[in-house]
Amino acid sequence: MVRRVDPADQAATAALANLRRASVEERDGPMDDPGFEAAFAEWWSREALHRLAWLAELDGTAIGMVNALEFTRMPTPGRPAGRWGYLGNAYVRPEHRDRGVGALLVEALIDEGRARGWVRIVLSPSARSVPFYRRAGFRDADELLVLSLGS
Repeated sequence: MVRRVDPADQAATAALANLRRASVEERDGPMDDPGFEAAFAEWWSREALHRLAWLAELDGTAIGMVNALEFTRMPTPGRPAGRWGYLGNAYVRPEHRDRGVGALLVEALIDEGRARGWVRIVLSPSARSVPFYRRAGFRDADELLVLSLGS
């Protein structure tokens, strides 16, 4: 049901773009952007070097996604460079929510982070998603600071 996206898999890239469009349109309403899918594919081709993505599928149809951007810290003398992940764009189609799909996606991402030796996974959740992420083990972070530079 959940699989890691191969960056060369054009069908998976199209499914990610379709889910991204669905998530934005669910929040903001229909978008007239005929070039979005091509722009997404181009973005993915650049990002795939340091971004991981997973799809949840049911009977061959993509019903959810999540991705993570991997950050590698500058090396420190005497220690290997640490790595961490930024979880983003988690989305499950409304008709498939509350069935554990999102939990499976996040679990796959967490498992991959552990396997890669990440020291943490961070995210910027919506108010609605905070309980979901708390159930997955995420907690408030008081060691990070943020400076907003606009929208």
